[in-house]
Amino acid sequence: MSDQWINERLTQLRSHKALSDHQRMLLLLADKPVRTEDEERKLAALIKAERAAERAQKARASASRIINAEKLAERKTRDQRSILKAALVDWAVLEGRDLGELLGALLEFTESGMAEDRARWKQQGDTLLAKRNYISPAQHSPHRGK
Repeated sequence: MSDQWINERLTQLRSHKALSDHQRMLLLLADKPVRTEDEERKLAALIKAERAAERAQKARASASRIINAEKLAERKTRDQRSILKAALVDWAVLEGRDLGELLGALLEFTESGMAEDRARWKQQGDTLLAKRNYISPAQHSPHRGK
């Protein structure tokens, strides 16, 4: 066994408690001082399979990191939006209002108002946000331009 990777891998496998059947056979054949031609062929196939298994493990770990990074980015965006929405209530001095009253007002707002009203409301809100150095919520909103 002159290959450094296989020597390191065999050392790793020896430290594991639970091995697969092919890993056990790999260790048995690798530890054998004299091997037949058939055993050499089997050993080469097992080494190839072990390398493939390690590459697959690395690919799964890489895919998991990508997925977790996406989930984290989505959660971070959602959290920032929630914080900004709470800040809007605070800025508008609405924190002393009843929650039912606020919700009712928001529901009525979503159902009423002409396009001109909405444009005016948006302009007023964007102006206040700009004064406070915040990005317009419309830039975060999935309903942009509605």
